[in-house]
Amino acid sequence: MISELRISGLGVIADATLDLHRGLTAVTGETGAGKTMVVTGLGLLLGQRADPGAVRTGLDRARVEGRVDLPTRLVPIVEDAGGSTEDGELLVARQITATAGGRSRCWVGGAQVPLATCGDLLGELVTIHGQSEQLKLASPEHQRAMVDRAAGEAVAVPLTAYQKAWQQRRTVVAELTDLTEAARERAREADMLQHALEEISAVNPQPGEDTELAAESTRLQDADDLRAAAQTAVQALAGDEDDPSSGALAAVAVAERSIVDLASRDTLATEMVEEVRQVRILLDDLTGGVVRYLDQLEADPARLETVIARRAALAGLTRKYGATVDEVLDWGARGALRLEELAGSDDRITELAVERDRLDAELDRLAGAITTARTEAAARLVGAIGVELAALAMPRARLDVVIEPLAERGPYGADRVELRFSANPGSEPRPIGKVASGGELSRVRLALEVVLADQAQQASGGSSDQTYVFDEVDSGVGGAVAVEIGRRLAALARHSQVIVVTHLAQVAAFADRHLVVAKADDGQITTSGVRAVDDEDRAAELARMMAGLETTAASRAHAEELLAEAGRSRADVTTDAVPGRGGRSGSGGSSRGSGSRASRSRVRRS
Repeated sequence: MISELRISGLGVIADATLDLHRGLTAVTGETGAGKTMVVTGLGLLLGQRADPGAVRTGLDRARVEGRVDLPTRLVPIVEDAGGSTEDGELLVARQITATAGGRSRCWVGGAQVPLATCGDLLGELVTIHGQSEQLKLASPEHQRAMVDRAAGEAVAVPLTAYQKAWQQRRTVVAELTDLTEAARERAREADMLQHALEEISAVNPQPGEDTELAAESTRLQDADDLRAAAQTAVQALAGDEDDPSSGALAAVAVAERSIVDLASRDTLATEMVEEVRQVRILLDDLTGGVVRYLDQLEADPARLETVIARRAALAGLTRKYGATVDEVLDWGARGALRLEELAGSDDRITELAVERDRLDAELDRLAGAITTARTEAAARLVGAIGVELAALAMPRARLDVVIEPLAERGPYGADRVELRFSANPGSEPRPIGKVASGGELSRVRLALEVVLADQAQQASGGSSDQTYVFDEVDSGVGGAVAVEIGRRLAALARHSQVIVVTHLAQVAAFADRHLVVAKADDGQITTSGVRAVDDEDRAAELARMMAGLETTAASRAHAEELLAEAGRSRADVTTDAVPGRGGRSGSGGSSRGSGSRASRSRVRRS
């Protein structure tokens, strides 16, 4: 519920504060006084599009602030957005600038939030019914939503499960489609991988084999040169066969004997004995190694051919799958894993097809339950609305709810819901958006809200936290019909907060609280303010609404009589059931219409 609304710099309103209460609040005023700015301000808090032209002339910005009694269920949303509440109250604000394309800001509980967050939060609590809402009533989607509201948990529970399964099926079908459409490409990839892996397996390369074979090939090809070099090294180390003393070993042996002799004579040479012995040992080892290397060097043309052929086979792999044999082996390991994945895709297709069929069966079951619940709710809804329409001076109107099967299931089930309307007997009901006038749409919309709000109250067993704002609900009507609109708004306000912007005294008379938007003109600037009226001031305002600018004694008496009658009717509304629920309607027209109306309103399952 909105407890306070402050508007600054919006249209003709410089600064106005509206104290709002539970029940029915009427907002009236002369044409051009700024009544619509009240609805515009509420719309801004609900996230509606901001028009820079709505900023008051001479100001650079407009601001709307609302104080809301926040239900506990919505507190986590505020906290998640970074805002806070105080004693269950939430402050919401919206600011717009006058410059074209200027920034619009929104605050929730002291935290600046995206506009969508503000709209989503208050959208849970406030519903504005204006000309645009009446146009929405013509859409099948909106009509389906109205029937679903009437069905309550009977549709909400299976619909929640249905939408979860619906989303799961979309995910399954998307994956299944991708896998199926890519089957041919996967088959080609699998064939290529299989051929490559077989080619690698046939060669059977070993880690590092290409490096080892390259070294062996060089050794085999240069065997003669290597032998000559090795023989030269042996000769230099050990001397030739005719003169062994010509080698390095013999020279080192001579040096060793001399150094040993020095050490025996002079202790300073002692360390050199060990050093020269190490040199001799190293030369012995080196000579033995060169000799062994020389013994292994043999020309082996057969082995060379084998090595060359093997290197050619490995080169065939390294041209395709990697620069080295190790890279080829790594590619083969990854290719084998990919081949397993491709082979498993066919199994996944089978699994997905089974899951799709299971979800189809589940969706069919849930859709059937939703259809049954909608059909039952529609029958109750049109019966109750028929009584309401009769009371709103449309006793011969006919309302049908047609539930037709869709060609294929949608996100809200398998039904297309359509309201069909006929204002006069003998006329075949047609889609309500095509045949109903603005005044008829207003009354149908009001009848729907009264019935749905009463059903919601009965389901919850207490007051509603909803706020309903009606703008132009009395468009195109007057007289006794206006009285019945006021009576129905009062019925709706029994358990909810209702705000109605009206130009009809018959509607305003039923309000529990009456606010007047009045303008003042100093010759240069027009300014509007809001004030609450009661008792004599309220009678004077109603008289002005009926008689025009000049209030007469007759209009004043009529206004007082209207207030008294509205007071008695409000008492009836408080103590009696809503029309169509077995109680009194509060007017003779409603009683007369209830019998004929109930027989004409019907639901049809096509």
